[in-house]
Amino acid sequence: MHRFYKMTGSGNDFVMLDGREHQLSDWPAERIASVCARQTGVGADGLVLLTEEGAGQVGMRYFNADGSFAAMCGNAALCSTRLAARLGLAPAGAMTLLTAAGEVRSRCTGSGNEAEINLPAVEPLVRIEGICRAGEHQAWLGSVGVPHLIVLVDDVERLDVAERGRQLRFEPSLGPEGANVNFISPPIGPGKPWLIRTYERGVEGETLACGTGTVAAALLLVQVGRTQLPLVFASRSGSQLSVRATPTTEGGFVDVWLRGEGRSVFEGVLS
Repeated sequence: MHRFYKMTGSGNDFVMLDGREHQLSDWPAERIASVCARQTGVGADGLVLLTEEGAGQVGMRYFNADGSFAAMCGNAALCSTRLAARLGLAPAGAMTLLTAAGEVRSRCTGSGNEAEINLPAVEPLVRIEGICRAGEHQAWLGSVGVPHLIVLVDDVERLDVAERGRQLRFEPSLGPEGANVNFISPPIGPGKPWLIRTYERGVEGETLACGTGTVAAALLLVQVGRTQLPLVFASRSGSQLSVRATPTTEGGFVDVWLRGEGRSVFEGVLS
């Protein structure tokens, strides 16, 4: 029996596997892509394998929907925290996720579906010149476990994310591997959250939320003096993600926290 758990983090959805029942060697890229396919598989933006590592530690291995490996995914980490606690892999109040991007402390919060993760320190983002077009005002590149391009735009709701995101995702100045592309625009009124939409590499399309991209966007806005932390973003799904951190004298950030949803949708058995 090959049990799986379907989870969502603000619309960013995943097939989750318990490493006590699944071996990494049984999941080549083509099988991951098949299971993540929307029309013929379970359907997901990525797949996560959780392993019990002892003493409150949980291994988290993340793969994009096309089967490619990724060092980190913020919403997958929020879902992993909730599922690890549910499965008894680690205590809900304090655990450590072991990812390819480093150790990530996390914990379940509240009595519902929320969790929060404490990410490694983030270096200052670097401005990328010469790639913005009409309606785009600045573009910055940084890394929160994986690379993110942050583009400030007039209105994310009027943007063709699939087309423009695909263009920028392969922009040569971002390096041979490219980057996730996050478009952000200001709140539409007092007390409203900032808005973000993401084109995600490995999915090669828009996802309804991006945790590490939201972190990169929030820290960029603080870096350029547009706002202060903590900061709330509304994802494409309408769900909100919040970011808090401590700026350093060198321009980077430490004690970086992301809080959001890690909700179970259903579980089943793979044929």
